[in-house]
Amino acid sequence: MNLNDLQNISENFGNTQRMPVLFLGHGSPMNAIEENQFVQGFRNAATEIPKPNAILCISAHWFTNGTKVTAMDLPRTIHDFGGFPQALFDVQYPAPGNPELARETAELLAPVLVEEDHNWGLDHGAWSVIRHMYPDADIPVIQMSIDYTKPPQYHFDLAKRLNKLRDKGILIIGSGNIVHNLRLIDWRNINTVGSGWDWAIEAREKTNNWLLDGNFQNIIDYQKQGTSLQYAIPTPDHYLPLIYSLGLKDKSENLTLFNDELIAGSLSMTSVRIG
Repeated sequence: MNLNDLQNISENFGNTQRMPVLFLGHGSPMNAIEENQFVQGFRNAATEIPKPNAILCISAHWFTNGTKVTAMDLPRTIHDFGGFPQALFDVQYPAPGNPELARETAELLAPVLVEEDHNWGLDHGAWSVIRHMYPDADIPVIQMSIDYTKPPQYHFDLAKRLNKLRDKGILIIGSGNIVHNLRLIDWRNINTVGSGWDWAIEAREKTNNWLLDGNFQNIIDYQKQGTSLQYAIPTPDHYLPLIYSLGLKDKSENLTLFNDELIAGSLSMTSVRIG
């Protein structure tokens, strides 16, 4: 990041109190329209932090070849799922975009080439949680995609370049799930909070301990951590948003967990606040 980058950010976004960083376990799309302890947890998280100037969301549901940022004025609400009630498809989250923030984000990530995207919008990894935090849709939201060609360490290191945004009132949210294996869902306990297969319980315990101990290298190297993590993370899409959030943590900052429950056998709603 060069001096011009810093000047551009300062012109577009004034200095603010340093914003926390969140990782939100978003779970089922139905959380967008249901009332439960998890959506209350999202609301509580919003009340405990300053109101942001804008939001940058890294969602599990925008997995691309290369890195992109949404740069339109009015991002569409994407219903990227199937088989759910019509009421869920009827939801719109008309938050504005922020092309200036998209541009600054792309510049901060240089020399990585970042494409300014005008087609995507807000997928349910973003709007299904943000709508509970900021129901008036009055805060600009942009999304940054996850480059599926890169390993976890790359994403952890890339996230660090975004840290300056936190001093400009930008709330950075990673949205995914730490334990996320849709093939092994326990349908008998689809809505049972605290329901987890043995491997899911073990994976949650391991990752929670690493998070609270600050042992992020084990989290980055999850593929080396045994069978329970292999079951918990069969694909990296829902896990990598956590890596982005952790990459933004300063050594002196606190890390706390909330919504820390397993559900449906093979999903965890565990969420993280940094700062």
